[in-house]
Amino acid sequence: MNPHAAKQREILSLVRLPIPPLQHKMGLSENNMLRPEPSRSGSLAVGFIANMEAPLKEETMTDPAYTEDHAKAGIDAALPAIETWPNQYPGYQIEIHIPEFTSVCPKTGLPDFGKLTLYYIPDKECLELKSFKMYTLAFRNLGIFYENVVNRVLRDVVDAARPVSATVVGEFTPRGGLQSRVVASWSREQGYGVGARRAAPTSNITE
Repeated sequence: MNPHAAKQREILSLVRLPIPPLQHKMGLSENNMLRPEPSRSGSLAVGFIANMEAPLKEETMTDPAYTEDHAKAGIDAALPAIETWPNQYPGYQIEIHIPEFTSVCPKTGLPDFGKLTLYYIPDKECLELKSFKMYTLAFRNLGIFYENVVNRVLRDVVDAARPVSATVVGEFTPRGGLQSRVVASWSREQGYGVGARRAAPTSNITE
């Protein structure tokens, strides 16, 4: 080993980086932590020094802190009223796209982003769009899981307009390599449920 590399290893043997919170959560110790180590070329690199005698415990990899309060957050929150106006024609469908929808994760406080699309067949009432816009903007600071967002919006639309049928589709920005698409439907004939006869994207509608 050349003198330069030997000196480098001697210095690095004394270096200890503070263990970040993630390493603490993973059950890592001073003996299996992130610290600099020399690469084969002699340059510095950060490598993971694993202690094979201290394997990760399964319980350290999960977070049990989700509670019933998190699950129910936002479901009954007060939101602006959705107004309607008298429909003049039967037998047609309305699509409303909300491409920049935002809400907040009730556990982390971090924002969720996505696109909401409402498909509905009106009966006697149509949604007034300005009030619906103000309604959706109110989610911006509301802690609520986005699965609950889709179901909450559907129920509020049904309560306001009593359509023939309605479907809300939520397509949310990927997190950690996973993307969620949430679909909730209601029809006058069958009530709530994705199996109900429902409003759908116009590309899926046949004569």
